[in-house]
Amino acid sequence: MTAQTRSPQPLIVPATDLVLAQSRPVPQDFVLGVATAAYQIEGARHEDGRTDSIWDTFSHTQGAVVDGDTGDVACEHYHRYAADVALMKSLGMQSYRFSTSWDRVCPDGGPVNAKGLDFYERLVDSLLDAGIAPWLTLYHWDLPQALEDRGGWTSRETVDRFVDYSLAVHDRLGDKVRTWTTLNEPFCAAFLGYTAGMHAPGRTSPADGLAAAHHLMLAHGRVVQELRARDASLELGLTLNFTVADPLDPSDPRDVDAARRVDAQMNRIFLDPVFRGAYPADLLDDVRHLGLEDHIMDGDLEVISTPIDVLGVNYYNGEAIGHEPPAASLSDSVNGGRFTRSPFPAADDSYRHPRGLPVTAMDWEIQPEGLTRLLVRLHEEYAGPAGVALHVTENGAAFDDAPDEDGFVDDRGRTAYVRAHLGAILDAVDAGVPVRGYFYWSLLDNFEWAWGYAKRFGIVRVDYDTQVRTPKASALDLARIIATRRLPAPWAEPDASGAGDESAGESTT
Repeated sequence: MTAQTRSPQPLIVPATDLVLAQSRPVPQDFVLGVATAAYQIEGARHEDGRTDSIWDTFSHTQGAVVDGDTGDVACEHYHRYAADVALMKSLGMQSYRFSTSWDRVCPDGGPVNAKGLDFYERLVDSLLDAGIAPWLTLYHWDLPQALEDRGGWTSRETVDRFVDYSLAVHDRLGDKVRTWTTLNEPFCAAFLGYTAGMHAPGRTSPADGLAAAHHLMLAHGRVVQELRARDASLELGLTLNFTVADPLDPSDPRDVDAARRVDAQMNRIFLDPVFRGAYPADLLDDVRHLGLEDHIMDGDLEVISTPIDVLGVNYYNGEAIGHEPPAASLSDSVNGGRFTRSPFPAADDSYRHPRGLPVTAMDWEIQPEGLTRLLVRLHEEYAGPAGVALHVTENGAAFDDAPDEDGFVDDRGRTAYVRAHLGAILDAVDAGVPVRGYFYWSLLDNFEWAWGYAKRFGIVRVDYDTQVRTPKASALDLARIIATRRLPAPWAEPDASGAGDESAGESTT
């Protein structure tokens, strides 16, 4: 398919001697890429044998998604993948993190659908031909609805079906893809989906969220074992999303405990079983009344703690946690009239407080230094002792993009955001943390879950009426960073000669 892409300037950025003022070097072996997820971009809901996932059902539920948006069409990536790969190549992307759709590969959680695997093989072959390393995620929240009808992630049967699906993907792509991650953000899959009611399948049970979290991690461990037995050379791991939970008043023990609960129920509930083979004792005390331990069978934690090679780190912001509600809250949740609750199963007295930081269009605080602290902590307490590599696998920002008459978006706020967070990663590297790469979320504007198409995270604008892709200023800037291996200061703006002006550019957010 011919690429439908517009840009006011050439996309191919040649490597030159360009050195921007106030810039710092990016290590030559530091991988820069972009990420997407199947349901958010593919569309083709019922084509070539694909059946419904929990997100198909949820997005067609009244009040679940802003404006009643669905992923039925999304970015039509299923039909436009070749043009999207060509676009990534023109931008110089070194790696592409994508997910396979369980519903495409094993519709209804059942037998293998060859046409679904054909699509992913075409995608991977295109990436390899373009010199872009594929990074494959097996689960980005699109559980087959048929399995949810039988209990979903609260049922151990789903673990077995996930192993079957994962091995089917490996049967086809095992000789082409070197990096495999089992899960993306099990916190969101378990607690936003089964406890908060904000994501599919829309349940609002703290006990169900805990059961789902344990079974997701058991599924992760089982697949790592199976793939390791097949090919010891594969790079295997998972991706977790993290917060940096700071007590609002470090001198108030009530705030300290509130922050501890958030850290336990978002970060350590996944980190400790993987790296230490046990759930944190304080977490077990917090949720004792909710039945988590009823789901932990003999040998489960040994499976979950099967050694991994890579930990994907998803970071958007940290948070200040107090024991009392704030006078004014951050409005980053969406509710179309349905009942929702906190995603934390046992943190009723933990509240986020705004800190006066700048925010994105999601009302997420912009806190790059939190990423540095997170990476240092993960390396010192978990990944480093285990010899596990760290990659920042998601980081990005939604802003209220304003395209010009050609569809071009001069998104200086997003450009500054990317530079600032890349700088935070380099600060961690300078502190001795061996971070190996960064994936911006996302390549394309896409279906942003419960926000539908109301929020745009892409460095490439998608006109949803025409499906025309237009790289934004942030895409061109990231392409320049990749080509030159130099990171400018957040608001430095290069002129035609490559000189930088620290004072140039103001936020458009």
